[in-house]
Amino acid sequence: MGSAMFSILLPVALALVMFGLGLTLTVGDFTRVLKYPKAAVIALVCQMIVLPVICVGLIVLFGLEGVLAVGMMLLVASPGGTSANLFSHLAGGDVALNVTLTAINSVLAVFTLPLVVSLAMAEFLDGGASVGLQPAKFVQVFAIVLIPVVLGMIVRSRFTGWAERMRKPVKIGSAVVLVLVIAAAIAQEFRTLVDNIGTLGPVALALSVLSLAIGYYVPRLFRVDRGQAIASAMEIGVHNATLAIAVAYSVLGDKAMAVPAGVYGVLMFFPAGVAAFLLSRSRESAPV
Repeated sequence: MGSAMFSILLPVALALVMFGLGLTLTVGDFTRVLKYPKAAVIALVCQMIVLPVICVGLIVLFGLEGVLAVGMMLLVASPGGTSANLFSHLAGGDVALNVTLTAINSVLAVFTLPLVVSLAMAEFLDGGASVGLQPAKFVQVFAIVLIPVVLGMIVRSRFTGWAERMRKPVKIGSAVVLVLVIAAAIAQEFRTLVDNIGTLGPVALALSVLSLAIGYYVPRLFRVDRGQAIASAMEIGVHNATLAIAVAYSVLGDKAMAVPAGVYGVLMFFPAGVAAFLLSRSRESAPV
């Protein structure tokens, strides 16, 4: 796939994935947070504040620089991935909380993602380049993240039966798009990947493991029930690599910046799968 074609198809593919997410959401998914505010607030604080700090630490520890460092921050600023609900279900988590967190994260990311990336670019790129909250960049992130979700919710509200029938095909389609996007992103910047895999691989794995651990144990520390803690772990531990790749390509115009998300998108399934397996095995035993 040529670079120009990929740049055109990527936003379309992501829009379809986010539209599919919207088909699974209702207004109630946003208001449901009132039923368990503590679990939602703790998960959001971990994702929006704690993880970026952890990611900066990993970047410094492993010596990442330039666009690769910004790419890691872009990844960590992205909301939970579409696979989080599946992993949560397999692990025995509160999937309703996952849906709620995904809905809220998708809205918040429109504001927080440009801010985090702006700070990362100012810190890690020469000359203090910044996406900031420039109107054009802000609108692009808004269009990529939120508009397709809203359209999906509108379609669901008017054609509920059809939306329900499409739930499974949309999940399968989203998984296929995720795999294709990650494979294409890696292929586009294969040389960069090969040159940096020794550093990017350990950073991506460390971020995945720490995200899952923080997402589970911090809520448990605050006496959030186990099912909600599992939901939090998967929501925080499975970042939306597709969104990070799309922003790197379509908004920031930097293919190399997409490589960390591509590597993470491949590797995250191993820690997430192991965590889901272990948590499901211990479901009937004492809390971890």
